[in-house]
Amino acid sequence: MDKFFVLVVDDDKEIRDAIEIYLKNEGVTVLKAKDGAEALEIINEHPVHLIIMDVMMPRLDGIAATSKIREQKNIPILMLSAKSEDSDKILGLHVGADDYVTKPFNPMELVARVKSQLRRYVTLGSYEGIKKVIDLKGLTLDKSAKEVTVHGEPVKLTPIEYKIVEFLMTNAGRVFSINEIYERVWKEPGFNAENTVAVHIRNIREKIEINPKNPTYLKVVWGIGYKMEK
Repeated sequence: MDKFFVLVVDDDKEIRDAIEIYLKNEGVTVLKAKDGAEALEIINEHPVHLIIMDVMMPRLDGIAATSKIREQKNIPILMLSAKSEDSDKILGLHVGADDYVTKPFNPMELVARVKSQLRRYVTLGSYEGIKKVIDLKGLTLDKSAKEVTVHGEPVKLTPIEYKIVEFLMTNAGRVFSINEIYERVWKEPGFNAENTVAVHIRNIREKIEINPKNPTYLKVVWGIGYKMEK
């Protein structure tokens, strides 16, 4: 297995140290930061394959830090939140987080989600398919380059957004339910996946559609799910 570096960002030293113990047992090298500002310094100086980001922190909180990271990097971000309200989860996903875990968390669940994100990160674009380049009237997916363009202009997608676009474009014209999309992309059962998938779909539309409210490519089929228009 390749050597992975995971950055744990939390203002609680006990939580940082506990997560380090869990992940070191899986062969992961852990870097630690006490707030978002320190996290930004670390990712500019050191290779990082995944970030575990707390929401509530001094100096620079997790939401603001995630937003700044997404301006430059597509590192998978797993958000930790002491709150269970959907609004906090949606905000985190909206600014670019790939997944979230609510405190207090089950260590085994956290480790499983980290391993799942790392697998997707290193196998980005690994869905099987004969065509390496798919073009849907100006929306183009190049599986070899892991790149999406709209009329030749590159689109910056997070790892999860890319996987959703790749899955739907590979199966263009087919309608998939929210649970089907979640299970195929996240590789786990799609329980209560509605908000998570809906936020990522909205973010994708804002990036690939001229008019996100009247999309050309990523269509909703009311009462059923979503499809990528052929």
